[in-house]
Amino acid sequence: MPQLCSIEQAVERVLREIEGPIHLGLPLGLGKPNRWVNALYARIRQLPERELTIYTALCLGRPRAEQGLQRRFLEPFVDRVYGDYPELDFLADLHGDSLPANVRIEQFFLQPGSLLDSAPAQQEYTSSNYSHVARDINAKGLNVVAQLVARDASRPEHFSLSCNPDITLDLLPLLQARRDAGETILSLAQVHDGLPYMGGTAELPRETFDLQLQEVESSTLFSTPNMPVSIQDHCIGLHASSLVRDGGTLQIGIGAMGDALSAALLARQADNAAYQALLDDLQGGSRPEAVVALGGLQPFAEGLYGCSEMFVGGLLALAEAGIVRRTVYPDLQVQRLADAGALDARGQPRSVQALLDAGVPERLEADTLAWLQGAGLLDANLTLQGEHLLLPTDQQTSTDLSDPLSQAALKDYLTPAHGGVLLHGGFFLGPRAFYQRLRELSREQRDRYGMTGIAFINELHGEEELKRLQRRDARFVNTVFTVTLLGAAVADQLEDGRVLSGVGGQYNFVAQAHALPGARSILLLRSWRETAGQASSNIVWDYGHVTIPRHLRDMVVTEYGIADLRGKTDTEVIQALLGISDSRFQPALIEQAIQAGKLPPGFRLDPRYTDNTPERLQAIAAQHGALFEEYPLGSDFDDEEQALLRALSWLKSKFKLSEALELGKATLEAPAPEAFPAHLRRMQLEQPSGLREELYQRLLLAGLQATAR
Repeated sequence: MPQLCSIEQAVERVLREIEGPIHLGLPLGLGKPNRWVNALYARIRQLPERELTIYTALCLGRPRAEQGLQRRFLEPFVDRVYGDYPELDFLADLHGDSLPANVRIEQFFLQPGSLLDSAPAQQEYTSSNYSHVARDINAKGLNVVAQLVARDASRPEHFSLSCNPDITLDLLPLLQARRDAGETILSLAQVHDGLPYMGGTAELPRETFDLQLQEVESSTLFSTPNMPVSIQDHCIGLHASSLVRDGGTLQIGIGAMGDALSAALLARQADNAAYQALLDDLQGGSRPEAVVALGGLQPFAEGLYGCSEMFVGGLLALAEAGIVRRTVYPDLQVQRLADAGALDARGQPRSVQALLDAGVPERLEADTLAWLQGAGLLDANLTLQGEHLLLPTDQQTSTDLSDPLSQAALKDYLTPAHGGVLLHGGFFLGPRAFYQRLRELSREQRDRYGMTGIAFINELHGEEELKRLQRRDARFVNTVFTVTLLGAAVADQLEDGRVLSGVGGQYNFVAQAHALPGARSILLLRSWRETAGQASSNIVWDYGHVTIPRHLRDMVVTEYGIADLRGKTDTEVIQALLGISDSRFQPALIEQAIQAGKLPPGFRLDPRYTDNTPERLQAIAAQHGALFEEYPLGSDFDDEEQALLRALSWLKSKFKLSEALELGKATLEAPAPEAFPAHLRRMQLEQPSGLREELYQRLLLAGLQATAR
């Protein structure tokens, strides 16, 4: 069992037992024991002779705004939602470029956009596929790991890795091999009672850890509130939802576009007539070839299996709605039975004959009986006696399973297979309500969500036959911020080399989509963006960096439709992407392609695609308002905050806040304060003091009026 110790005692033991540099591994995102990390970091700052390198990703900090209206909006919200969440002290030093000389922080994924201007974060970023991280940090001499865990009173000898089995499970055998070779490696667990106890492979014996922090008061878990889903995002999600095949496999990335996809799938199931009518309007009354060949529009009769490195709130919502419900099994032979249709929705054999039809031997030998019972398919109380099978009632039946009498006798002893799950995830992070819903599930219900190592989810090698059976008709759906007209995609890094976030597992899933029969990679893209009143295309001729090279191009979805790029010539790829680009930018893109010799002179785009405008989508949304909810998966923002967030986003997109003429025009058109009294109180602007606050009030009123619903 691990040694119980205080935070300071755990720091002392690490300093005492680890000779030389300390190489500390921390989970991505939620699973970091921040208070202990802060204590270790504080000690190392005082010991310049000791070196500390921290290997991690997604170091989570509260949302911040420098000044002005955004700060007035954020501070009360942050206080309410993040409470006493203890931030990592080294994160502030990363932002301030003030890390001590004896400390390095190596991350393979950054909190998106948060560290663009941090020199140490940019210099120490490691570009690795998610599935390679365990290998890479082990090779760097990792000698301490620390993690938040969950506990369950009914499982006193175990901990659950809960939100973060992702890299830990892949690391453990690598670390054990080094321990067996004589290296000193310490592992530390801190229990957090707010974490849901996830079973299966996420559950480990307590003796896996060397140290356990004594009762540390559980602080607020970091959460990621659902952000508003725009009309643009909803349209992207709707198009993508038509590519998802019933009975298939689904992976979804984080963010508003992923939420939009979840909302569209929920609509496809719950209100199919309205869903199809909306798609008719969006797709001009004719179904894209890709939808007919690959997807579907009907409700889900068989359901989906979820296989996603991040277990997002949208996947939980889909499971609660009965859409994610196709069960997969850890035993290869059981999975073969499931794929052959021999098992019902609960995993129980439909009949003895169904087992025979799926390949189970007719003669029930000892090894077959042991396997059937071990897999949970037959009652454990059945025993062999020579040529007969003894039932719990002391009756006997033949071991010939083709015998109708044996089939009838065994009918009541068929039982559901063990270990079935409807979703595999590597880590989770989400809104507060997401954690609460997981905690409120029964243990049996929670075990249907299989949190496991990232190598299992993001790669095919290792149990490859099992994975191929499970991941049929897979749709791996991720987001990008730029696509080139030749099909390369950008998701992690700006042209100037600064890292926005990271590669994560995106390449893993693109590679899987090309390796699995029937699978497709679907990249979601907003075709355009607006900053300070200036619109620009996110489909460009070229870009100085790519995340997914063009030879792995597959499917791209924007608010204007679906581009199937797999196996297409350059000219065909260009034409497909022009068809889903915003019409304001099509002429310039066409001219660039002609100049490069990739389109013939005088090329004309099919007129079907020349009305790709926000105004057309807004008109469609107005006709189908019920399917364009701003927060389809719920919100931590109250009604006033939702309105304020719309207003602030509008102001940011429309105005350069340094340009007096634009600001003056906005303030002149603002309504009277009496129009939005509650919103002004929330922002402490009901009685502005001085010219600055008067300007803030007028700007806010202009934004509220422009975005009122």
